[in-house]
Amino acid sequence: MPKAKIEGFMVEDMVQRSQAFELILGMNEDPQFGPIILFGEGGTAVEVIADSTLELPPLDLKLAHQMIARTRVYRRLRGFRDQPPVNLDAVALTLLKVSQLVVDFAEIAEIDINPLLADRNGVIALDARLRLKPARGPAHQRLAIKPYPKELESEVELTDGRRYWVRPVRAEDEPALVQAFGDLSPDEIRQRFKVSSDVMSRQMTARFTQINYDREMALVVTEYLTPGKGEILGLASLAANPDGDKAEFAVIVREDFYRLGIGRILTEKLLAYAKGRGIKELAGEVLKDNTSMLNLCSDLGFELLESPKVQGVVKTRILFK
Repeated sequence: MPKAKIEGFMVEDMVQRSQAFELILGMNEDPQFGPIILFGEGGTAVEVIADSTLELPPLDLKLAHQMIARTRVYRRLRGFRDQPPVNLDAVALTLLKVSQLVVDFAEIAEIDINPLLADRNGVIALDARLRLKPARGPAHQRLAIKPYPKELESEVELTDGRRYWVRPVRAEDEPALVQAFGDLSPDEIRQRFKVSSDVMSRQMTARFTQINYDREMALVVTEYLTPGKGEILGLASLAANPDGDKAEFAVIVREDFYRLGIGRILTEKLLAYAKGRGIKELAGEVLKDNTSMLNLCSDLGFELLESPKVQGVVKTRILFK
């Protein structure tokens, strides 16, 4: 541009990472599903190599690592012969950051980072392109999957004065849930979930941690640490019907944290969430010998009805006006 006014230059060192892999990370909008995250092997031959995978945002660390593992280049990223393994945590964190940008800003229509260099020291973007457009509404409205509801996080105080964190469950919480349920007796598992099992199975924990926040909710009481790092003391889950007017719930508390108000805290939080979502009826089933849960439900205004079909089970129900 002959008439361009040059006010200065920016000079940077040439990136020298001889053992780095060239990756691609991007985002585009699909007319039906909205934003879609792309990851794979990048470089100038990206179209020829054709090694990429897609995922709907928002991502979490577990989904990011699964996304990386679906590519063919993943086996080389783990290291081979004299090639050291790539810092996969840094790659996954970069996927999370791009995902969060998409979740937060409706103006982002396209992202193209190629190449994204990755080695044992981390990642660095050599070339990036961002296309913007006017937002048609809040960013979350264009997502096929509802993002993590951070607004439901809060600090709570137990009856003994200790403070913990109540927040929606994340996929990373699965190991902590397995540990929490591993400390429960078979009778407690039977009382809460009406199944005979000595331990909490992987299928059962997946039921609570891998959820669609648009139709389901699970709240946990935990330490204020990175998800998956802190102990889980209790859990309350809710699953709504397709119409969104009725939902079923369940609550479980670790035995060593009984009588500290955790069950009440979780149930009250779940009631507030259900009412705020416009749910008209919240119901559950409690074994007749689970007197502590029955007393709590009665105190919070639930109607208690013995099941005419299943012996030893009490149906609990509350209607919202």
